[in-house]
Amino acid sequence: MTGTELLSVRGLVAGYGAAPVLRTIDLSIPVGTITAVVGANGAGKTTLLRTLSGLVRPSAGQIRLDGEELGRLPVEHRVRRGMAHVPEGRGVIAELTVEENLRLGGLWRRDRADVRRALDEVYQLFEPLARRRRHAGHQLSGGERQMLALGRALVARPRLLLLDEPSLGLAPRVTAQIMALLRQLRNNAGLTVLLVEQNVRSALSVADQGVVMSLGRVVIDTAAAELRDDDQLRHAYLGF
Repeated sequence: MTGTELLSVRGLVAGYGAAPVLRTIDLSIPVGTITAVVGANGAGKTTLLRTLSGLVRPSAGQIRLDGEELGRLPVEHRVRRGMAHVPEGRGVIAELTVEENLRLGGLWRRDRADVRRALDEVYQLFEPLARRRRHAGHQLSGGERQMLALGRALVARPRLLLLDEPSLGLAPRVTAQIMALLRQLRNNAGLTVLLVEQNVRSALSVADQGVVMSLGRVVIDTAAAELRDDDQLRHAYLGF
């Protein structure tokens, strides 16, 4: 793990229409770490990821990826600079096959040989997808669809993965597998992950850094181990 900052967010304000959801968010995400963003429903966690990826336009503040100001860059330009977003609900295209869905992650990339290598790597990570590569998205289980959404993002070779509620609706065994994969990607590939997750115990078990949001603000930003181990903090902000 390194202390070099990959993502810097300063004074970020964003919302929908005239109603602000994010209220002056400051974040610093180091390279090669997993940061878990937790908090109650309505805290602004999903809006934070949508704003970082360009789906929501901020009204104030800065977003810098590896020192580069993203400003008002559209989604596709952020992807080219190394940011990938797996939204809540997985976003698999049901009519396309597993392989066709995966190839969407590399559409913008010119190095076709490396796209092929990336596909092979995803099949090695997710053996169920390799067995079902000719199956349509609607034929997959919930866990397999989550694997497919993650795999498609990885084909883009991101430096920063924004991951929204990957455990939603999944069995505990599948959730544990996904969290173990995130740890593996951090340790072996140096991937940086910003993870929004309602399953707080699971998220903090793999995270290096823990961020608690409440009513559109960051109220705690500390080591994940401190959140895991401090009963007073957990009871006050996380309800367990």
